[in-house]
Amino acid sequence: MSDQPHSQPSQGSPVWDPSHQGTTAPGLGSPPSAGGGLAAGGVVFGGVLMFVSGFLAVFQGIAAIAQDDVYARIGSYVYEMSLTGWGWVLLIVGVVAVLTGWGLLSGGEWAGWARISGLALASLSLVLQFLFLPYAPFWAVIQIAIDVFVIWALAAYRPQQA
Repeated sequence: MSDQPHSQPSQGSPVWDPSHQGTTAPGLGSPPSAGGGLAAGGVVFGGVLMFVSGFLAVFQGIAAIAQDDVYARIGSYVYEMSLTGWGWVLLIVGVVAVLTGWGLLSGGEWAGWARISGLALASLSLVLQFLFLPYAPFWAVIQIAIDVFVIWALAAYRPQQA
């Protein structure tokens, strides 16, 4: 042991303080609150995906209505419907998806209804894309993956009550 006095930290916070464990460094912001974070960002991203995929479904429907030769002919299929019929279904679902995506992105008083209708619409879109698999298999699988993400984002998000 030495007889020299130990230096005390000058005014300010000590070098190590157990009460600050697990907090963020200054300037990095606070951790996400409950109900926010990935799910809240997922709702915004899900709204954008729903908006864009709705427009794509509208174009897909118009292509199926305008000219039946856009999609390859398939043989016997259990859930067979004429391509014109599929076109009208996709066109209607696409328009509703665009409106629902806009409602999710705009927030306000319509956001709660848009979230509920978005869950129903993404579920319906998932089933419709499964039934559309023989006509456009690669695109249908992409749409199914988008629908699964939208369903997760809208179901996982719990807005904070004011």
